Amino acid sequence: MIDEAFAAIDAANAGDPHTIMVRGERRPKEQAHAELAVEWVRRLVDDPSDSLLLAARAHHVRRWDIPRSDEPDGRAGYLKWKRRLQQHHAEVAAQVLGEVGVDPETIERVQAIVKKERLRSDPDVQALEDALCLVFVETQFGDLTDQLGEDHMVAVVVKTLRKMSPAGREAALGLPLDDEALRIVGRALEAV
Repeated sequence: MIDEAFAAIDAANAGDPHTIMVRGERRPKEQAHAELAVEWVRRLVDDPSDSLLLAARAHHVRRWDIPRSDEPDGRAGYLKWKRRLQQHHAEVAAQVLGEVGVDPETIERVQAIVKKERLRSDPDVQALEDALCLVFVETQFGDLTDQLGEDHMVAVVVKTLRKMSPAGREAALGLPLDDEALRIVGRALEAV
């Protein structure tokens, strides 16, 4: 069941107009991020549930359907966009999973994890958050640093670290980071 569900989610993400280089290969961005999120969940959680793995695979399914430009600039616009995205991802995940015969209880659980309900108190939601933060560090850290500059990036890393569990932070510190990234992370750790 899980392989068929993964394939359906991957098919939904295959049309992503945005691509990203991941481990030397150019891929549809959300499809690559989904695979990496599942990989990180499997590294962080000893025996992850199917619901958690499906949520990791579907966490940003068809993200490009709701561009950031649909909401105003600034924090309020960003937060509104994020809430809309979470609902969108949950709805698309439910549709895709329902089409391949995933049971309603599992779909409901996947939706709760994707929407990050009870972030600090639900271990599955926290595991997904850790995985997503690790995917961010692995795939977007350098480009975002170039875009934002070091000081702003330190603030972003502080916010990222605060969302992570101790196990997630430990995994992040084990990633191969270049000297600039290590300096930024070091500054962020001092501020956490």
